Amino acid sequence: MIDPSILRGPLAGASNFDNAVIMTRTAEPSDIDELGHVNNAIYLIWAQDIAVAHWRRIAGEALTAKYVWVALRHEIDYRDQIVEGELVEVRTWLGRAAGPRFLRHVDIRKPGAARPSAKVLTDWCLIDADTRKPRRVGPEITGPFGVSG
Repeated sequence: MIDPSILRGPLAGASNFDNAVIMTRTAEPSDIDELGHVNNAIYLIWAQDIAVAHWRRIAGEALTAKYVWVALRHEIDYRDQIVEGELVEVRTWLGRAAGPRFLRHVDIRKPGAARPSAKVLTDWCLIDADTRKPRRVGPEITGPFGVSG
């Protein structure tokens, strides 16, 4: 699990690439597949790491005790390889909320690159931690994140 304190950028109001929450990662030897670049599954791990860290950093103890998130769908577009030792910026911002669902965007790219190495769109579902039933994403969630949903 990623320490939420490593995140930078405007934690609240992250609604597009330019005002996204950012963390950096370095491709480790264990991230590399038989083709010599970061394994496709690692991009998904990085996307989940930043999403969970952002949630925990914004939500605090009260909301993290009350709610959990489950991924309903991941869409990943792979554009450029990352090799061992390369540094990447992982950016995330929030999309629309509808009922219990909340979209989250993740862009993974080498610093200064014109295009991402990977783009991830995840459809998350808000779940009540006690009942394990979906809950509507409302102002209790969107307010602290500084987005309208």
